[in-house]
Amino acid sequence: MSRARGSGRRPSRLRFDGWIAGLGTASGTRIVLGHWPRSPFGPFSDVMLERSDGERLLLAPTRETADFIGGTYTFDTVQVVPVDVRAEGDTWTVAAGSLHLCFTTGRRGPLGLLLRAVPGAISRRPAWSALTDLPARALLRGVRTRGSAGGGRREWYGARDLRPIRTVSAVFEDADLGTIAQVAPPVRFGFGSVPRWPALTRVTTTVELAPE
Repeated sequence: MSRARGSGRRPSRLRFDGWIAGLGTASGTRIVLGHWPRSPFGPFSDVMLERSDGERLLLAPTRETADFIGGTYTFDTVQVVPVDVRAEGDTWTVAAGSLHLCFTTGRRGPLGLLLRAVPGAISRRPAWSALTDLPARALLRGVRTRGSAGGGRREWYGARDLRPIRTVSAVFEDADLGTIAQVAPPVRFGFGSVPRWPALTRVTTTVELAPE
């Protein structure tokens, strides 16, 4: 916590470094994977799902992470389940409760190459996220890089890489979710969605807590 300025305290900022994968399926279920090797809670992964009927679910590995994510985003159902993520080359496999997911990534395009060229020290700053918010909205439909979150929190996303997702296989609660599809309609967990076209984004996320 930063030292007090004047009569009140300045909010704390928590930083999460990792990857976000956003993808759609032919069944209409959209999936957002967060994989965080570095976070205030230690390494962990979580999964957000939105069904075709609009139900929003969170799969988180501990009560602590579930409470934090549930206080930042909006869900209809929260499940605390083991979440295991493995990445081998271009193939990612995810086991989270009754979800079994596998996807493969393709070669990065011009935007991915451009993001990789931005120095990490710059891309991690909230000011950079604020600067890129309008371009992100124009280039990646539904995407925002800053906004207000739940519980009076604020949030910034600093993208550092972007690769397309080419293939997906997913089963949830014993139902095959079908082949890869666009993330349409956009997911409604927070103030913004993931790219409309399925993608894996290397990102630094900063969450500013509301002052106590």
